[in-house]
Amino acid sequence: MTQAKLRVVVAGGGTAGWMTAAALSHALGPVIDLTLVESDAIGTIGVGESTIPPIVLFNRLLGINEADFMRATQATFKLGIMFENWKDVGERYFHSFGTTGKDHWSAGFQHFWMHGLTQGHDAPYDAYALELQAALQSRFAHLPGDQLNYAYQLDSALYAAFLRQRAEAAGTTRIEGRINQVELNGETGDIAALCLDGERRIEGDLFIDCTGFRALLIEGALHTGFNDWTHWLPCDSAIAIQTASVRPAVPYTRAIAHDAGWQWRIPLQHRQGNGIVYCSRYLSQDAAQERLFATIEGEKLVKPNIIRYTTGVRRKQWHRNCVAVGLSGGFMEPLESTSIHLIQRAVLRIARMLPAGPGQVSARDVAEFNEQMLTDMEQIRDFLILHYKVTERRDSPFWRHVAAMAIPDSLTQKIELFRETGRVFRKNEELFVENSWVQVMMGQGLMPQTYHPVAGKLRPAELQAFLGGLRDSVAKTVAGLPEHHVYVARYCGASDAAAQAHKAA
Repeated sequence: MTQAKLRVVVAGGGTAGWMTAAALSHALGPVIDLTLVESDAIGTIGVGESTIPPIVLFNRLLGINEADFMRATQATFKLGIMFENWKDVGERYFHSFGTTGKDHWSAGFQHFWMHGLTQGHDAPYDAYALELQAALQSRFAHLPGDQLNYAYQLDSALYAAFLRQRAEAAGTTRIEGRINQVELNGETGDIAALCLDGERRIEGDLFIDCTGFRALLIEGALHTGFNDWTHWLPCDSAIAIQTASVRPAVPYTRAIAHDAGWQWRIPLQHRQGNGIVYCSRYLSQDAAQERLFATIEGEKLVKPNIIRYTTGVRRKQWHRNCVAVGLSGGFMEPLESTSIHLIQRAVLRIARMLPAGPGQVSARDVAEFNEQMLTDMEQIRDFLILHYKVTERRDSPFWRHVAAMAIPDSLTQKIELFRETGRVFRKNEELFVENSWVQVMMGQGLMPQTYHPVAGKLRPAELQAFLGGLRDSVAKTVAGLPEHHVYVARYCGASDAAAQAHKAA
């Protein structure tokens, strides 16, 4: 007897909904019945324009041609984030992808670099990072063996539209309509169906909540609860605006701190994404918008998108037969471009843990999914708090507050371990690698008090050859790269007609 297909219903479109539908239909299309419900009348947040390197793998898993994807989403390449005014006003540092220098199995490169400082080698840590130097010189190219680590700066609405085409071609059924009610099974408490306008009813076995901050299923119907993290990450508001490009796109995102939060600038092929993130206790909406408008460049293409949010996480991201993906599961400000990545992690976990059939949701799978997603979000939370806590800024009430606030024990351990020993340890497939922690901690002004003794094994001539060789290799490689905007135009340049059509839309 043939087992009935699992009926998967995705509630909501946008980036989260269509990433979910595209991945599940590509991997499991023939063995599941996949329906996505969305309403054109309900807008999406749509400001997730900056990504991190795992999205490259996600697209490859879906069999996506990179140039086609970048052309369709008006994307540029991204090598990292420039942080301005975070350590202190007027100072900046760069958090790049990839590695810096060359690690030893017993110690990271930072230990050898610090030993070099004691021996008269005064080149900055940045000089040993290929992605960082390429970004500062606005150069990019694909290198053999994925030598240059990168992500994308993209139009998230166009990405959702691109994935929608692929998902529908792979068998996803899209239903246009507003969800008026979530119907529960009176006996089990599971979700039985979504009730739409026009007395339509969409039944399913597994429901995926991609309804954004509204969280209509996971919270509105199932009441899972929410852990509020604003006592650690107090920014609660954002304003986003898109402007016309006025200069060639650089291969990095800018995060520019101000006295009550920070601003972003994300260059795409056809426009620039801009936004201001702030704490409403220290800055009003009108003042924030005035500040944003005073600093943007180029013609405004849309009306400002005003966003209020609460940083935190749903207490259960999988409850009964419902899984939250994207903003419905929690939110962390986009300081390190993790929003789309968290969607990706959730979607791939759903694919791995998909029930064998109707009524076969495993409690063990649910528990494992919730633990893994919570771990991801707590680790990202700690990394974001680091940017606010370890700072020399004391120039405003906001910065004095975050510098003095109590922080999670897990982050205290990371900070004090690095301060005392220069070491960073990652746990449970932690997203941010050792080099990320090192770059941000030193960039924010935290320098280790000592370094690993293995660095002292190198004799002066060996140390000179080691450090000099690494610097020379980085400089030579970067010098051979074309300008970023020239490479983008040649590799995946979107047509002027497409850009104009998007602008008109």
